[in-house]
Amino acid sequence: MTNNENAGLIAGLDPEIKEQLVSRRHLFGRASMALGAAASAPVVLAAVSRSAFAQGIPQQIVDVLNFALTLEYLEDAFYRNGYDAGIYGEYSAVFTHIGLHEAQHVAFLEGALGSAAVAKPTFDFTAGGMYADVFTNFTTFATLSMTFEDLGVAAYKGQAANLMASDDILTAALQIHSVEARHAAEVRRILGMKAWSDGGAFDEPATKEEVLAAATPFIVM
Repeated sequence: MTNNENAGLIAGLDPEIKEQLVSRRHLFGRASMALGAAASAPVVLAAVSRSAFAQGIPQQIVDVLNFALTLEYLEDAFYRNGYDAGIYGEYSAVFTHIGLHEAQHVAFLEGALGSAAVAKPTFDFTAGGMYADVFTNFTTFATLSMTFEDLGVAAYKGQAANLMASDDILTAALQIHSVEARHAAEVRRILGMKAWSDGGAFDEPATKEEVLAAATPFIVM
């Protein structure tokens, strides 16, 4: 990711998150100096997280990050399979970009967790045959894409309170959360739907149990 792209990422954040990042500029500055001028935002955030783990982060946060990593593994594999299947069609640029974001999320979480990271599961994106045409029917593919992105948004929101022991890790998780929400909105647009839900002005979080219940049909082991 270039410096211009990093600036664009930060500029596009929700105001509250941007303020938190700016208030910690000295922290990221030190990390950048240690890693070199070319260090990207995900690399710097991972370095900060590793530093936090070295100081003794609660097991609760490790568990939440591994939960998030499992979902990011799912999304990353989904878009890689979609790319290999050539299902993107006229929306190749959109889904390629989303897939690159998910790969960066995986890299960040793996880097932050280090040896504590869970192994990548094996996935069945047909969910046992329920979505047998997922990589041959664009509508099925895009619908599952929207579903996975929505699931990620609800999952990060539901776990935010469990990350409050580490401001920097919480900030990183909120960065991912807002990007996942933008993904979901864009895929809705592609499907001819409104970018927002009719559920009202307040989006609902999901518990870990609810998220796992939705994701389990796609996880083989």
